[in-house]
Amino acid sequence: MATLVLSAAGAAVGGALGGTVAGLSSVAVGRAVGATIGRGIDQRVMGQGSDVVETGKIDQFRLTNAGEGAPIGQVYGRMRVGGQVIWSSDFQEDVTVSGGGKGAPRRPQTNSYAYSVSLALALCEGEVLRVGRVWADGAEIAPRDLNMTVYTGSQTQMPDPTMEAIEGAGEVPAYRGTAYVVMTDLSLQTFGNRVPQFSFEVVWAEQPGQEGVEDEMAQAVQAVALIPGTGEYALATTPVYTQDASAGRQSANVSTPAGQTDFAHSLEVLGDELPACDAASLVVSWFGDDLRCGHCALRPKVTQKDAEGENMPWRVAGETRASAQAVRNEAGRAIYGGTPTDAAVIEAIQALNAAGKAVMFYPFILMEQARDNTLPDPYSDAASQPHLPWRGRITTSKAPGQPGSPDQTPAAAGEVAAFVGTVRASDFTIADGAVHYTGPQEWSLSRFILHYAALCQAAGGVDAFCISSEMRALTQVRSGPEDFPFVAQ
Repeated sequence: MATLVLSAAGAAVGGALGGTVAGLSSVAVGRAVGATIGRGIDQRVMGQGSDVVETGKIDQFRLTNAGEGAPIGQVYGRMRVGGQVIWSSDFQEDVTVSGGGKGAPRRPQTNSYAYSVSLALALCEGEVLRVGRVWADGAEIAPRDLNMTVYTGSQTQMPDPTMEAIEGAGEVPAYRGTAYVVMTDLSLQTFGNRVPQFSFEVVWAEQPGQEGVEDEMAQAVQAVALIPGTGEYALATTPVYTQDASAGRQSANVSTPAGQTDFAHSLEVLGDELPACDAASLVVSWFGDDLRCGHCALRPKVTQKDAEGENMPWRVAGETRASAQAVRNEAGRAIYGGTPTDAAVIEAIQALNAAGKAVMFYPFILMEQARDNTLPDPYSDAASQPHLPWRGRITTSKAPGQPGSPDQTPAAAGEVAAFVGTVRASDFTIADGAVHYTGPQEWSLSRFILHYAALCQAAGGVDAFCISSEMRALTQVRSGPEDFPFVAQ
C-alpha cells in the first residue's frame, strides 16, 4: 500500500518541480523515488519476501543410461546390473503453493515443484526367475516404493498397460525375450527431482526348453529345511519391535528396506527362485543340558531377559521371558538364538500352508554344554562333557560298552523313562489360538513333542511331524537282550 501511495505522491512532487533529470522527466523520477521508499516501508510492515519464491523447479531433464544401439546383456546366476532406459513418458510437474495472501505480517508465496515420470528399463536377455533388490544412486530401496512392474522376459509376456495407455494400443512392443521393469509415476522428489541411477539384482536360471533344464537346481529342488530353528521372532510374519533402556526401540525381525518380515521375505524369494519347491521342514529348537538322559532337561530359552516384543511378548509352553532361562553366553554373546515364540510358530505354519507348501514340523534339540562344564562324560572317564555336543550322543549314565553301563538292565529303562517323562496329550488344551498346559512340571521329551503337536493343531495342521530325529545313541540302548525302551517310547 505504501508503495502505491508514495509512488503517486512522488509523481505529484516531481510534476510540481518540473524539468528533467538525466533525460527523465521529474514526474518519472519522483514516482521511482516514492515507489522505492514505499516498497521499503511495505517490506518492514508486511514482511520480507514480497516476490514469489520458487523451490525445486527444473528447466531441463536428462535420462541416464539411455543410449541407442547399446547391447542387451546376458546374465548367469545372480548378478547386479544397471538398466538401459528403453521408454519414458513426459515429465509431470506438480506445483504446491504456500504462503502469500494479504495482511501483516505476510509470508512470501512459495511455489514448490515436484516431478514424476514413468519409464521402462531393460535388464538382460532371456527369462529371469526374479528381480530382487533394487538400488537407487547406490542406496538400496524398497521395490514397492517404486511402483514397479517386473517383466521376466518370457515368450508370452504382453505389452505393459502403462506404456500402451500413453503410446496407444498396438503401438508398444512386448519385448519378449528381454527382462525389463516399468516404473509408473515414479516420484522424483526423493531423488532431488531427477532420475537416479538404478541397478537391479537379477536372478537367472537355465532357460525353459533347454536340454537338462529340469535337472538344474532352480527346477529340481522340491523341498527345503528352514534352519537354524532359533530366533525368538525369526518365524513371525508380523513385524515385531523390542525396546529396552540400553538399546532403545528396534526391529526384531525386519532387516530389509522392503519392510517385510524376514520370514515373509524369505518365503517370497523361495517361491520365486525355486518354483518346484512344494515342501518345507519347519525347525524349532529347545535346549538340552546333559548327555546323560536321566539328568537331561529339555527347555525353551530366550536370548536375553531385558527387551520384550512390544506387540508379541515371548511365550513358549507356558514360560514367559521372566520365567524362562537364558541361552548360555560365551565371550559376551549368546551361543544360540532363543526358541521361537509360540505365536511366531503359528504364523509360520499358516504362512507356509497359505503358500501351498507341505509342512513337516521338526522339533529340534540343541545342546549347550559350556567349555568348562563339570558334567561326567558317559563315553569316557573325563570329568567334563564335550563342548556343545551333538544330540545324537545323549545316552545312559554310562554309554553301552563303557564300564558300569546300565545297558541291557532294567536301570536303562528307568533312565530312558526319566528323559521321556510322563506328560500325556490330555495335558494340553487349545483355546483362543494358544496351547494351554496343565500337566506335571517337568521338562521332558514328551512335554517338548506334545506341546508342538498341539501347537501345530492350533495353527491349522501340518503334513508331517518329525519325532526325535538323530537320537542315535538312545535308540541303541537296551533294557534286555531284545528290548529297546526308547524306541518303544
